[in-house]
Amino acid sequence: MERRSATLGHIPGLPEKFGKDFALELFRRANFSRHFELKVKEACEKKLITIPIYLSLGTEFNAAALSIVASEFKVFAQHRGHSFYLSFGGDPGELRDEILGLPTGCSGGMSGSNAIQGKGIELYGHSGLMGEQVPIAVGAALATGKPCMTVCGDASVEEDYIYPSLGFAATQKYPVLFICEDNDLSILTKVETRRSWSPVDVAASMGMDAVDIADNPWVVAHHAQRMSKALPGFINIRSVRVLWHAGTGTDGPPEWDRYELTLAELNKLGLADQMAKIENENKTKAHKLWEKQLQKL
Repeated sequence: MERRSATLGHIPGLPEKFGKDFALELFRRANFSRHFELKVKEACEKKLITIPIYLSLGTEFNAAALSIVASEFKVFAQHRGHSFYLSFGGDPGELRDEILGLPTGCSGGMSGSNAIQGKGIELYGHSGLMGEQVPIAVGAALATGKPCMTVCGDASVEEDYIYPSLGFAATQKYPVLFICEDNDLSILTKVETRRSWSPVDVAASMGMDAVDIADNPWVVAHHAQRMSKALPGFINIRSVRVLWHAGTGTDGPPEWDRYELTLAELNKLGLADQMAKIENENKTKAHKLWEKQLQKL
């Protein structure tokens, strides 16, 4: 397996190639996810939320990039799915209500944080069984012929029903984009103590286009866009979660801060003024979404 690095798979010149409009939309979606999640964190720490919470802080640019270049895909996301729901256009008020356990939530208040769905945006949750969204996504591609994206983590990818799903999709050439958000942790257990093999090597051995990259959103978008022309494909995204597996605590500073690294790239494109305006709009929107609930405390 290749070494974890913030620059793994780097391709020079991609921010300029994708252009300023892409960069601003990337920032708009990821930045709103971040402000939404910060409000969820606040509500959780004030005991307004008592269920397990799986926050996307640190990985929000993955979902933002994928949502732009794969907007027509059916999405089968994992437990850390708030940013996917929001980036693909889900109603943030319904996600808020879902996390609060209200019947007006996107899953009727019954899934909480870990199995959210958005039928209007074709985002489908799961029951909590690790990795089950992968075979379900392959089944959806088989049944509908439409492109599907499935997202799992580096622990879920070890489940024994994942690889038959990959193999079947590869053999039948089903339109599935497999995404592994690899934060190197199964709660707290690192990959190196769990396995010596790479899921990218396994996917490639089945004849599938497979890459191992860091969470640079332009590199993510480049490969997702490229693979979408000849699916199936597998992208292992080396990511860094900022907070605990579940909850709002932290085990210390992250390996790297993709949010700040991306802001630096955006600033190089001369977008500081536009970004400041977008940030103010997103912050205000997130505040209004949570204002009434937080005022009750």
